[in-house]
Amino acid sequence: MTHDPDAPFEIEEIAPQLRAMPKVELHLHLEGGAPPTFIRGLAREKNVDLREIFTEDGGYAYRDFEHFLSVYEAACSVLTGPEEFYRLVRAVLAESASHGVVYSETFLSPDFCGKCDLSAWREYLAAIEEAATEAERDDGITLRGIVTCIRHFGPDQAKKSAMCAAETAGDFITGFGMAGAEDMGEQKDFVWSFDAAREAGLRLTSHAGEWRGPEEVRAAIRDLGVERIGHGVRGSTDAQLVEDIAEAGITLECCPGSNVFLGVSGSLADHPIAQLRSKGVNVTVSTDDPPFFHTDMNAEFLNLAKTFRWDVDVFRELNQNALAAAFCDEPTRTRIAKELETA
Repeated sequence: MTHDPDAPFEIEEIAPQLRAMPKVELHLHLEGGAPPTFIRGLAREKNVDLREIFTEDGGYAYRDFEHFLSVYEAACSVLTGPEEFYRLVRAVLAESASHGVVYSETFLSPDFCGKCDLSAWREYLAAIEEAATEAERDDGITLRGIVTCIRHFGPDQAKKSAMCAAETAGDFITGFGMAGAEDMGEQKDFVWSFDAAREAGLRLTSHAGEWRGPEEVRAAIRDLGVERIGHGVRGSTDAQLVEDIAEAGITLECCPGSNVFLGVSGSLADHPIAQLRSKGVNVTVSTDDPPFFHTDMNAEFLNLAKTFRWDVDVFRELNQNALAAAFCDEPTRTRIAKELETA
C-alpha cells in the first residue's frame, strides 16, 4: 500500500527490510553493469588509454545520452574475448547480489561478443554461462540472458544477432530484445529479427518509450509482438495506451534512477511509475546500467519508498510482478518464488 500523505512516514523504519529483501531484476545491460574499476583494470592490462571516459573520482564521464552510448562502447572495447566476459559476469553478479538480487536477466549483445560470428558467440556464451553457474553457487544469484540487437547498428546487423539468439536458445538464453538509440529507424524495421527469435521459442522485449512518445510503445507491441517493454515511461501521457497496456498484461521494465539521471524525468517525484501502477500496469524496478547512473537495487527501492511513501508490501508486489514476467522456466520461477516467500 501507499502511506496516507498526512501520516508520519519514516524511511528508517523500513530501510533494513528493503535492504534485506530478495530482489528480482529484469533490465540490466551486462556491459553497462561493469564496475569502473573493472574496466580501468582491463584497460591497464591491455595498455589501452581510456582516461577520457572516466571522471577524476573514477566514475564514468559523459555529457548526454548520445555521449553515454559512445562512452559505453569505449568501455566495451577492452572486453575482447570470452575470458574478459567471464570476469565481467562474476564482477557484475557479485555486485548485484550484494544488494539483494537473487534473480537477474541481463542483455547480451553478439555485436560485442564475437561480432555476431556464431562460432565466436558460442565461445563467449560458454564463458558467460560458466561464470553465471559459479555466481549462482557462490553468490546465490540466478542469471538468464536476453540477446539484444543494437538499434543504431541497423536492421541487417540485427538479423545476425537474431540468428545467434535463435541458434543458442535454451535454458540460459531465454529472450530476445532491442536496445540502442531509440531515435534511429522504427520498431517495424526489425520485424524479421523478432519473428526469427519468436520462432526459436524466445520471449520478446524491446526498449521503447524512453525517449520517443507513446506511439513508439504502441509500435513495439503492435509490430514486434513483445510482452515486455524496456522503460515505456513516455507512454504514460496517453491514457488509452496505459489502459491497453494494463488490459494486455504488458510488463514495463522501469528504471527510475536511470530515467532521472539521463533527464527522461525531471526528478523521481515526476517519474510516472506510481501513476502507471495506480492504473493497473505491471511495473517493475531495475537499474539499467547501475555504475553509469550511480545506482543499485537497494538505492532504487529506498529512493522510491522515500519519494512515494511506499511500504514494504509495495516492493513485495513489484518483486512478484517481475518474477511473473521473468523469461525463465517454471522450475526456476518456483524456486525463486520460494526465496521471496521465505525472506
